[in-house]
Amino acid sequence: MLEVRPTCENCNKSLPHDSKEAMICTFECTFCKDCVTLLKEVCPNCGGNFTERPIRPKHLLEKYPVSKTIVFKPVDLEKHYNKIENK
Repeated sequence: MLEVRPTCENCNKSLPHDSKEAMICTFECTFCKDCVTLLKEVCPNCGGNFTERPIRPKHLLEKYPVSKTIVFKPVDLEKHYNKIENK
């Protein structure tokens, strides 16, 4: 089951369970759409792509709560761009 992380890893923007702005990679690294654009659609952690995170329906939140763990690791964009250019 998806963790549904509460914020963007890069900018710390709030991404609630029903956010249409939340994007995830295969390892559930979570970023907002604005940061995914800055990252050129490449996850800085695994190098994979992003997809829209599914919405957790409100009626399931009690039984399947979203994560409260905030992962805040701002990306060094210069290093990220160099890494994806040298692939």
